[in-house]
Amino acid sequence: MSTTPTVLLVHGAFADAAGWSGVVEELRGHDIPVLVPPNPLRGLTSDAAYIASFASQVDGPVLLVGHSYGGAVISVAGTAENVVGLVYIAAFITEEGESVGELQGRFPLSPLSDHLKQWTYPVADGETAVEVTIEAAAFADVFAADVPADVTKTLAVSQRPLAAAAFTEPAVSAGWQTKPSWALVAESDHAINPEVQRFGAKRAGATTVELPGASHAVAVSQPRQVADLILTAIRATA
Repeated sequence: MSTTPTVLLVHGAFADAAGWSGVVEELRGHDIPVLVPPNPLRGLTSDAAYIASFASQVDGPVLLVGHSYGGAVISVAGTAENVVGLVYIAAFITEEGESVGELQGRFPLSPLSDHLKQWTYPVADGETAVEVTIEAAAFADVFAADVPADVTKTLAVSQRPLAAAAFTEPAVSAGWQTKPSWALVAESDHAINPEVQRFGAKRAGATTVELPGASHAVAVSQPRQVADLILTAIRATA
């Protein structure tokens, strides 16, 4: 008897779990068990350890779905024993020993690189570290060009910042080397160059679909298409 995996949706930088709301609604319409844990966004190793720990406490098999930087996180967390597959949505798909910055550096930079705002936050011993968000004025074009303006304005002011160090921290493993994977390429993404997405998907041997006109916020603008790919992965892993 097959067991339907629980879907864990992992958000990326400059977003939070609410960005998956439309996808959650679609999956629940198919009676798919789904959880949306927070991604700490403090560093690749620690973020992946958190997601792997969360996944390991779920009864039964787990399908990890990562958006954006969340793709790098699930690549590392995907080595957890009960993870049966990985789905990448407009995501970085890192190799073992490779950082997000190194992967991005293989291709021309996206408009995101010119519109990052730096902040500081306290760390141990009274020191500070740098985190980044997208400049509010550029958010719609960079992150969510195909999302209604009223929604985009809310997304812009509710960003979760990413620790800058996360860009340079190498991945300690790559779950796609031993687990099946699927990828969605957002063809009009201004945050992660679509060529970066295609390269990672091809290297991972992922079953890939492309969405013309899709922005980086494809899970918000086209939740049904995102859910369709997840359902394909569920059917293959159940």
